[in-house]
Amino acid sequence: MAPKTRPAGYRIEPLAPSHDRAVFCSGVSELDAYLQRQAAQDLKRNRAAVFVLTSDSKAIAGFYTLSAHSIQAAELPQDLSRKLPRFPLPVTLLGRMAVAQSLQGQGWGEFLLLHALERALRGSQQVASWAAVVDAKAGARDFYVKHDFIPSATQPNRLFLPMRSIEKMFEA
Repeated sequence: MAPKTRPAGYRIEPLAPSHDRAVFCSGVSELDAYLQRQAAQDLKRNRAAVFVLTSDSKAIAGFYTLSAHSIQAAELPQDLSRKLPRFPLPVTLLGRMAVAQSLQGQGWGEFLLLHALERALRGSQQVASWAAVVDAKAGARDFYVKHDFIPSATQPNRLFLPMRSIEKMFEA
């Protein structure tokens, strides 16, 4: 999976009051409601960093959230878990990610994912993180598996991608 370049005219920036959250529609009511009602509070209370894809610093074309998290080695496949300590492993949680319904099927989800993984990698160089983790929503599991995420041994919709693998994705 090679990193994609930024689409012309779009940028990713931290969620700000200027962004119009009310009209965002991904077609997944849970994700839409999160962005519209909860994301600003999570950002304010340091529960999640929220990033939006925008072309004008108003309209939101997509978004993702990152936060600190931990997992137990027992959640991982045995070939990995036996080499790891038995205390919680620090990870970066890709909590939510969505693309506006009007832009779906055009590669925006992959762009957001790669941007989130690159940001998680940079963060792990300052604050340790063993992997990026996602709890895939219904219908999204195959998307993450296609992007080399590995299923948890104990929770089928929890997937992870070790930072070592992410680092290799972004080597020049």
